[in-house]
Amino acid sequence: MSLLVVGLSHRSAPVSVLERAALSADAQVKLLQDTVAADPATEAAVLATCNRIELYADVDKFHAGVAELSTLLAQHSGVGLEELTPYLYVHYEDRAVHHLFSVACGLDSMVVGEGQILGQIKDALARAQDLHTAGRLLNDLFQQALRVGKRAHSETGIDRAGQSLVTFGLEQLAADTDVPGWARGRTALVIGAGSMSSLAAATLARAGVGEIVVANRTFERAERLAQILADAEGTTARAVRMDAVAAELTRADVVVSCTGATGLVLTADAVAEAVAGRTGEPAADVSAEPPAGTTHLPPASAGTDENCPLDLASVQGTPGFSVHGEAAVAGMDAATLEQHAAWVGEGTSLREQGREHDAGGRFAPEADAELIAALAGAVAAAGRVPEYRRPEPVAEIPRPAPAVFLLDLAMPRDIDAAVHRLAGVRLVDIESLAEASADAPMASDVDQVRRIVSEEVAAFGAAQRAAHITPTVVALRTMAADVVAAEIARLDGRLPGLDDRLRGEIRQTVHRVVDKLLHAPTVRVKQLAAEPGGTGYADALRTLFDLDPETVAAVSRAVDNTDEKDRPA
Repeated sequence: MSLLVVGLSHRSAPVSVLERAALSADAQVKLLQDTVAADPATEAAVLATCNRIELYADVDKFHAGVAELSTLLAQHSGVGLEELTPYLYVHYEDRAVHHLFSVACGLDSMVVGEGQILGQIKDALARAQDLHTAGRLLNDLFQQALRVGKRAHSETGIDRAGQSLVTFGLEQLAADTDVPGWARGRTALVIGAGSMSSLAAATLARAGVGEIVVANRTFERAERLAQILADAEGTTARAVRMDAVAAELTRADVVVSCTGATGLVLTADAVAEAVAGRTGEPAADVSAEPPAGTTHLPPASAGTDENCPLDLASVQGTPGFSVHGEAAVAGMDAATLEQHAAWVGEGTSLREQGREHDAGGRFAPEADAELIAALAGAVAAAGRVPEYRRPEPVAEIPRPAPAVFLLDLAMPRDIDAAVHRLAGVRLVDIESLAEASADAPMASDVDQVRRIVSEEVAAFGAAQRAAHITPTVVALRTMAADVVAAEIARLDGRLPGLDDRLRGEIRQTVHRVVDKLLHAPTVRVKQLAAEPGGTGYADALRTLFDLDPETVAAVSRAVDNTDEKDRPA
């Protein structure tokens, strides 16, 4: 059996796809159950966070496993397989181990080094254990991932490379101001009482907000969080029911929302009403026509441009349309796409924009064909072309200072993205956090964490390979003990008058001889099996000593059962 992971994250998929693919708690349970019921998989675990959905499984066939896991992810996420496939990544065996360990250390997080992922990995393991979908491999893998993550945080300064999503989000809200100075004395509304909302509330309390109001669908949980904040942080805190959110929104300076709702919690209209209630002025839509005196910037391309392969007459007057934009290339075939790319590049074809050359200095046609095929596939699958085109100038419209600050940490989103267009509001959501963190500096400790991950991956692989041969070694020693017992019994039959002292000496002597003969080979075979490519030594041992495969399998099941009993709950 082999480890396989199929998933998507903020690195492979746009936020809009991650939003739609988000798995509820019930969907995760059903996905795990269906995965272990499928033919290629015997174990399964799901790691689902606000910016990743990953399905881990122990499979006996790679291609069949990839196909089955991809199909199951599509079924339970509600995103069609054809649409989901371009955003999926696959890791197998050691690469899958390396991926999870990197995730556990925060190297693959939106904010590098954040530690919340460790709690999410722990939750994923607990869920798989509760549902009995995690066997020896996934139990060992996830528990080791937790240890690796803790080691990275204790031995390096990876925490300095980034912060939690909550801290980073609050810094984005505060812009050029330090968070405590920005938050001091403000009123905060926290919607949701889960782990992320609780962390946000505690962070705001430590930053010095004057009052925190907690709203949650289950009022008792909101009350409990408010009491914890009052007792532990000394902050004025109170709980309200969800139907009071509209009224509290008018009073709040800062709003943090992270719920498990499948629909919007705050609409653009609700936020606009709250802003109007605070300022006495309607919250204008800053995406509307600029005010008088504002310079209008022309689109990136006018409809009269020559040699454009598009039918410009059909798009004249289309609001916001640019012949450089994504809408322009949606649905193009490869040939037209190449023509359009050359036109956008002012006569420079795609291969002339940086593709590989052949040995004679000419452009390699196969490289060009590969790129065109990839671009055409992206257009067909995602309705967009990768961001190679020139940026379009945008008219700068002055915005008033924010009256309300909103932080949306939910996936799918709690707050309508249209709020970004409202004057007097600053909204930071998962999508804007992803854009901001892309330019965040990497700390030097990241390299040290990568070395730790590489060491731990090698150690885990060696331990797993060594464990693979253990049942065979146990079966060999069991067979040797049976041979000794049979020979001692035969000796008793031939020498019935032998006294107990001599019989004991003979038995010990035979056991010592057998143990000494087996010691060096079994120790060495475990060492060899731990090395890469060493899995064949178990087969060699079974062949050389004619071991019964059923006996080995029985020992393996017994070892697994013992491990299961010894594991912490």
